[in-house]
Amino acid sequence: MPAPDPILEAAAQVQDLCRERGWRFCFIGGLAVLRWGEPRLTRDADLTLITGYGSEELYVTALLERFPGRFPDTATFALANRVVLLRAGDGVPIDVALGALPFEERAVERASDFAYSPGWSLRTCSAEDLIVLKAFAGRAQDWLDIEGIVTRRGGDLDAGLVLDEAVPLLELKSASGDAQRLRALLDA
Repeated sequence: MPAPDPILEAAAQVQDLCRERGWRFCFIGGLAVLRWGEPRLTRDADLTLITGYGSEELYVTALLERFPGRFPDTATFALANRVVLLRAGDGVPIDVALGALPFEERAVERASDFAYSPGWSLRTCSAEDLIVLKAFAGRAQDWLDIEGIVTRRGGDLDAGLVLDEAVPLLELKSASGDAQRLRALLDA
């Protein structure tokens, strides 16, 4: 069955590789927002792949064997910046974050499959972990996404989990104002 969308097809291709290799991963970003928040346009597939520290090169090499990089020295960039910028066969960008933080490991453990359409399921992070990721990124679109998730999920959200995970991360980047903003959104 053909994919209903090229981004879904690209995501399924990288998910297939992750599952073939027994890698721990989950989709984040716009694809997860489609599951948990207000639907919006997304142009790429973003995922976190747990690599730990020290073995990133093995993962980067395997990814680049299956998908072309988006620029000539993708491997060096990936190892320096902990993100592999790939392109699916149809040109869809795929951003693979090389995860190693305890929060990233917990987010992947809490992830679950979601059917975007019949026959097309992806493993996405939880709504709570998506909020944490969005709050940490802290861009204007991220806060809009958080508002959409809170509105759509309402009382089903585990606000305690969100705050337990987000506040320490936000303090690490000296974003206590973002922690207050997040508390206010969750209390609304």
